[in-house]
Amino acid sequence: MKLLAKTHYGLEQVLAEELKSLGATGVSILNRAVAFDGSKLLLYSVNYRSRLALSVLMPVSSFGISGQKDLYNGAVAVEWDRYLDPSKTFAVTAVVNSPHFPHSGYAALVVKDAIADFFRRLTLGRPSVDSKDPDLLVNVHISNNRVTISLDSTVVPLYRRGYRQGMSEAPLGEVLAAGMIALSGWKPGTPLVDGMCGSGTIVAEAGLMACNIAPGRKRKSFGFMRWKDFDAALFRSVRFDAEKRERKSPVKIFGSDISAEACAIAMTNIKAAGLEDTVEIAERDFFASPPPAVNGTLIINPPYGRRLETPDNSEFYGRIGSVLKHSYEGYAAWILSGDLVALKKVALKPFRKFDLLNGDIECRFQGYELYGGTRKRREGSDT
Repeated sequence: MKLLAKTHYGLEQVLAEELKSLGATGVSILNRAVAFDGSKLLLYSVNYRSRLALSVLMPVSSFGISGQKDLYNGAVAVEWDRYLDPSKTFAVTAVVNSPHFPHSGYAALVVKDAIADFFRRLTLGRPSVDSKDPDLLVNVHISNNRVTISLDSTVVPLYRRGYRQGMSEAPLGEVLAAGMIALSGWKPGTPLVDGMCGSGTIVAEAGLMACNIAPGRKRKSFGFMRWKDFDAALFRSVRFDAEKRERKSPVKIFGSDISAEACAIAMTNIKAAGLEDTVEIAERDFFASPPPAVNGTLIINPPYGRRLETPDNSEFYGRIGSVLKHSYEGYAAWILSGDLVALKKVALKPFRKFDLLNGDIECRFQGYELYGGTRKRREGSDT
């Protein structure tokens, strides 16, 4: 079975590695997606256990087009009765980058008509369209002269973990947070600290990793559960296997913020995730407090102007650099920022850099090795 996992820009490589660890073969990295081969068991497992995928698609047809009529002909040729009963509902979403279609809505309408006409020709009755809660969500991707029609096995995106009860200002997405942790190279067994935790997404995702709790554990449904060939017993086995892998975290995860309101929201989310014994939340000023543990990993997403108002980003980032130099020896420190000018004011030489997107904001995720003892700290320009 050919499958496709979608993700954020910049996370493709770590997603590919995760998919391989789950049993995927034929893995191929694309733009914001990873193609792979797998069984129905793997389809269920990736939806339930992947921390880095946004959704999982199952392609059912791929064909070339030279005009709009070709899209209809290709779509109506799909054996839709294999996937959908006429008594059920469906919806179509489209992503289009092609001179043949002025906008994605028109392409989606063409495919909707093709599906309806397929059932009419079989005199089976016509399935209804339900854009809000369909039994089957069809995804259409058109790039120039190539069309891929897929079934969305996820529907509600996988970043909806089920633990987020509240949000502070400018919250970080769950999949992006998990991706940052993966890119940092942090492994459960050493402390992880977020000194500007906001609503606690980074520490929540780290806590789930530390306890090996599947990110889909609190979700109530996935798109594939309404497919014609859904195997409830097989999915129960996926859930059972994932629960057997859960463990007690070998270390504490530490989150803190100067805002009492943010800390309250973070603690509510941590409790909802069942991580109150693993993740510690404290109201603390990053600039005036020592690290809560030694020789760990620090990951922070400080304000960078476009989402939160800060008086002077350059001065703010300079203070971050000073704290890292004087208080975080022995740490690997990582910063996500959309202000590349201010980021230079950290005045430490990064050992790794990744380009990411936080929503529509282009960001840099940089890591710094803060050597202690007799080892020389890397300082200087970050260019």
